[in-house]
Amino acid sequence: MGGGHVPAAENKERYDRSPEDRYHRRIDYLRLSVTDRCNLRCTYCMPASGVPKLDHEEILRYEEILRLVDITARMGISKVRITGGEPLVRKDLAYLCRQIARNPLIQDLSVTTNGVLLRHLGRKLFQAGVRRLNVSLDTLNAERYAAITRRDHFEDVWAGIQEAERIGFSPIKINMVVLRGVNDDEIEDMAALTYRFPYHVRFIEFMPFQPDHYSERFLSSDEIVERLAGVDTLLPAEADRGNGPARHYRFPSSRGKIGIISPMSHHFCPTCNRLRLTADGKLRTCLFAVEEQDIKGLLRSGASDEAVEAAIRAALQRKPKAHPLNEAVLRKCISRSMSSIGG
Repeated sequence: MGGGHVPAAENKERYDRSPEDRYHRRIDYLRLSVTDRCNLRCTYCMPASGVPKLDHEEILRYEEILRLVDITARMGISKVRITGGEPLVRKDLAYLCRQIARNPLIQDLSVTTNGVLLRHLGRKLFQAGVRRLNVSLDTLNAERYAAITRRDHFEDVWAGIQEAERIGFSPIKINMVVLRGVNDDEIEDMAALTYRFPYHVRFIEFMPFQPDHYSERFLSSDEIVERLAGVDTLLPAEADRGNGPARHYRFPSSRGKIGIISPMSHHFCPTCNRLRLTADGKLRTCLFAVEEQDIKGLLRSGASDEAVEAAIRAALQRKPKAHPLNEAVLRKCISRSMSSIGG
């Protein structure tokens, strides 16, 4: 696959031929949701009872996903991230990853997971060609973890992260959604993990998919950085690759890095390089879009690759300049839960 070293000139050539939206942003990154199902019930993501599940037939089949990856790769997409719901709950996920990894035009394949099943499935993913993982973990306290996720799986997740390190995944990124009054007292402890482990700990501003109590739970990235500066000298650090949303830092003697993701206070829309495909085959050009392009309908109606590509390019030209989350009225009109989009 593509996950090996690619000369800088070749990477630039591929980036230069990736599709462009009307604001001259190069789009080279596809986030693929493979399921709407999840084995957690995080309080900021879904209600305790969960959300209505899609019928099996509504979910894209692997062969449909692989066809779409082929089409978008020929368009210039070179990075693919597998998401969910929780992607590891989908049967034979390693098969899908292996097939994507074999595509010579895909240079970066990664998976975002909550880590519950990582200890058992990590090696299969690694053997399939996945090298980079993002693991969601909002606390280092087992009781608090159970309160946030409504499930008692902290030990499973921590064991999965450590097993992933032993297997050879790198980097392993730990994503913490910071919630004022819930887990913000752990910012310093989370950051301190980078002294002991080569992990990238990323602090993410809370986003209002459920607008209730938004203001009282929100903690800005500026406040987070101020707290981190109280731990140790905060030095700028280089990003691993690409133009992702995080600002990168490190402590002087740390093994890992720190990332700050601020979709609300310092949004990164001007450099957004991504498309999202939901598990039921809808293309979204923005995480918070209210408009979707039905790709599944095209794939299942016998449309040619050229027709699918044309639909994707047309959707790209409707990609918004920025998300609407700073507009309170629009926050209440978000059409899907985070779990059904794939983050």
